[in-house]
Amino acid sequence: YMQLFALLVMLLAGGHYRSAFAYDVNGFTISGDERAGWVQYDYGNPKGKPDINRGHRDSHGFYVMPKLSIETPSYNNFRAKITGAAATDFGLNDHDKQSRNFVFDPEENRSFAILQELYLEYENDQHHALIGRNEIFTPMIEHDDYYMLANSFEVAAYRYKSRYDTDLHAGYFHKMSGVWDSGANGTEFHSMSDASYVPQENKKEADDSGVYYAAVDFNNGLHHAQLWEYYAEDLYNIVFAQYNYLNKASSFSYDAGAQFINFSDVGDLEDSSTSINYSIYSLKYDAAFNNGFAIATGAAKYTDGKGQGDTLGAWGGYPYFANGMIFHFFESGSLQNAESYKLQGGYNFARQGFDNLTFNARFTYYDLDEAHSISSDGRPQSFMRLYGVQLKSQFLDGGYFTGTFEYHDTDHEKRTWALRLIGGFKF
Repeated sequence: YMQLFALLVMLLAGGHYRSAFAYDVNGFTISGDERAGWVQYDYGNPKGKPDINRGHRDSHGFYVMPKLSIETPSYNNFRAKITGAAATDFGLNDHDKQSRNFVFDPEENRSFAILQELYLEYENDQHHALIGRNEIFTPMIEHDDYYMLANSFEVAAYRYKSRYDTDLHAGYFHKMSGVWDSGANGTEFHSMSDASYVPQENKKEADDSGVYYAAVDFNNGLHHAQLWEYYAEDLYNIVFAQYNYLNKASSFSYDAGAQFINFSDVGDLEDSSTSINYSIYSLKYDAAFNNGFAIATGAAKYTDGKGQGDTLGAWGGYPYFANGMIFHFFESGSLQNAESYKLQGGYNFARQGFDNLTFNARFTYYDLDEAHSISSDGRPQSFMRLYGVQLKSQFLDGGYFTGTFEYHDTDHEKRTWALRLIGGFKF
């Protein structure tokens, strides 16, 4: 597998390509993304024993993800787009080692194809409306295109752009796909309630319901304030509020931010045995220096309420200021009443002639509450430490590569690590 991946990288780096562009055929735009990657997760648990790291089984595999889009010309501010995507391992992988690779359906472990996007869009200077399947971005529900295949949503979305640096948003999420972030079979579209992380009995009570959202977003370049609300029928409500102060000095630029997120159960879920009722308070300070170095810091406090495992990372939202590089890969029993702290350093190699090559190293520490966080074998947990390094590169005006390695040390669990080597070419 590693030789195959190395060969792919050498072909991309050594081939003769024109600058990346989308093909224009009689006004229709044809674009694509040919992606491949090696992913490996070592939980110290080759047989999937339930008393080791939540029963997660060691997994690895090599995958290829072709993606092709066709977009129509704009007519009276209307346009449409269709995108097809697929995932295959060409039969090379050991199916018994794919249960936690987050590429195929873990129960079927086979190649698949999906109609990733099919939407109609209207846009002018003030109004933007979209309906259909789309890789949309919002803070708590988004496409999360940092892995093998982005999430996609069946959505109706509207944005009004005022003259006062303020955008108003409203819409409805009906269904989603995405193996990495969906709590259902992510190789197909399922209702938002089925794709949530709540127990199966609560999904049934929600009866294929969706998520309504509305937001106010102010951004004048120096101050960025936003308030979003997501109402998932018979599941839970999310309030997301964030403020960022972005400025520049003579030798660096910086971003200081404060964030508040609240999750609370509603409807049928509120009347069930499942409890979701907690908040996260976070601060951050990031800075990028003219000499190529950068730092990113964050701190977060989780209140003493339940529901973190049923909500964090659901539907693809990862706006958290103080977390690891691969948030799904935590093995603590609970983040109830926990605190987390992040310190990251980075370097951009532009001065060495590599304008699009960056390196980051991150450490995240979770101070767990022993009264709530319990290990797989039943012991109280007091800490979780996450170490990560990442190398990112863009080349050939369309090529890209990201290599990420994470090492996790969680109280009373076997130490785990993950490796993701993902590259591709966009046209």
